[in-house]
Amino acid sequence: MEHNRFARRLFLKAAAAPAGLALIPGGLAQTSNQGANAKPKITLNVRDFGATGDGTTKDTVAIQQGLDRCAVLGGGDVLVPAGNYLTGAIALRSNTILRLEKDASILGSPDFADYPVTQVRWEGKWIQGRAGLIYAIGASDIGVVGPGKIVGNAALGGRPNAQNPLRHPALIEPIACKGVRLEGFSTEYRLMWSVHPTDCEDVTCSNLTIRSTGGNGDGIDIDSCKRVRIDGCDISTGDDCIAIKSGRGAEAYALLQTTEDVVITNCTFADSIFACIGIGSETSGGIRNVRIERCKFTRAQTFAIYIKTRTGRGAFIEDISASDLDVSGTTGGFLRINALSSGLQDEVPVPGDEGIPTLRNFKFSNVRVKDCPQLADATGIHSRKPLDGFSLTNVTGNCTKGITMANIRNAEIRDINVTGVSGEMIGVNNVTGSGLEGAGAIAAPKLPDPVPLAAKPYQLR
Repeated sequence: MEHNRFARRLFLKAAAAPAGLALIPGGLAQTSNQGANAKPKITLNVRDFGATGDGTTKDTVAIQQGLDRCAVLGGGDVLVPAGNYLTGAIALRSNTILRLEKDASILGSPDFADYPVTQVRWEGKWIQGRAGLIYAIGASDIGVVGPGKIVGNAALGGRPNAQNPLRHPALIEPIACKGVRLEGFSTEYRLMWSVHPTDCEDVTCSNLTIRSTGGNGDGIDIDSCKRVRIDGCDISTGDDCIAIKSGRGAEAYALLQTTEDVVITNCTFADSIFACIGIGSETSGGIRNVRIERCKFTRAQTFAIYIKTRTGRGAFIEDISASDLDVSGTTGGFLRINALSSGLQDEVPVPGDEGIPTLRNFKFSNVRVKDCPQLADATGIHSRKPLDGFSLTNVTGNCTKGITMANIRNAEIRDINVTGVSGEMIGVNNVTGSGLEGAGAIAAPKLPDPVPLAAKPYQLR
């Protein structure tokens, strides 16, 4: 009874208090915008949960317990102090940051069984596969922050095979997450992707040092993601340094999980198998609004920037721009566009003219090339769907071959001041626009066979 009278007095005092104030026991008042129900951010140390960091004992359970405990207590930081932490796959939870302190290394276990099986993207399709060494599914406000290191186990790389038929684990793989922060750490892996956000929103990759050798060893694969920023990263890989994708074939075309609003700035790239930045070839969900600025391309086995797709992908690639670039050490050249035949054809491609990708608005400016074999090869474009809007302006340096273009509308070629070109600076076939005066004629590109209509419409299954 006394408790009820006390509660009533508090209620009456609160009702008489000035607007915006609430009374709490003890007579103290606080403003309503101070968040009386806000949960405190905490900091936990994986050593307190039994992690050894000796490089031999598997610390998976201890690290996961720290992440899980942090999440249920409202979120915060999970510290990994100096040491070598051998672990299987660990899952980030919402509102948690895994913070790798100086001289701390996460070392991937060599055992496939330590990586749970889930739905993952592989070559543009959702399939059963092994989760990444550090992964998250459906989480929000998560991150990994350095300056420590993450090292994948060399035994786990490569393509699915008879002994290990599931897709092999990526190094860092958030799936269907919102608010992903990857900052200030370094990675080592081989024969598999290092960072692979899939179907995520609001992703930041900053000041990463990524090293990945061997085939299919991409650095950062942006796969069906929205609002991605990559800044200040140093990436040296076997395959693409950065690959931008959105799925392959009728499945991805039906899902339409578009990759859009990607900004890449202040990065340094070196590639020893394919391209520094590859846009495609898995583009069936569409790709739009990609901006590349103030980057250095120091080595590329093919081209510094390679825009690639094929008939049967469908969808679109649009609003791609790049500016203030330094390009050297390329085997192919600065830029190639191949929208006819790049990548594997899907088992269920998008049929007819609908399966011919739509290309719009590609702009490249303020580019400095050194010993470049070819400035631009933009001939791999379908005559039934020409590229609408192609601009290449303010280019300096030296290259062996100039610009070839086919099936382009509204081209703009201006202020190309390069030396060493053998033959004509510009060669065209079915191109309109400005800056084409004196261009030579080239052969039309060979078009792929049309994709026939299916007997019945594709259904997700």
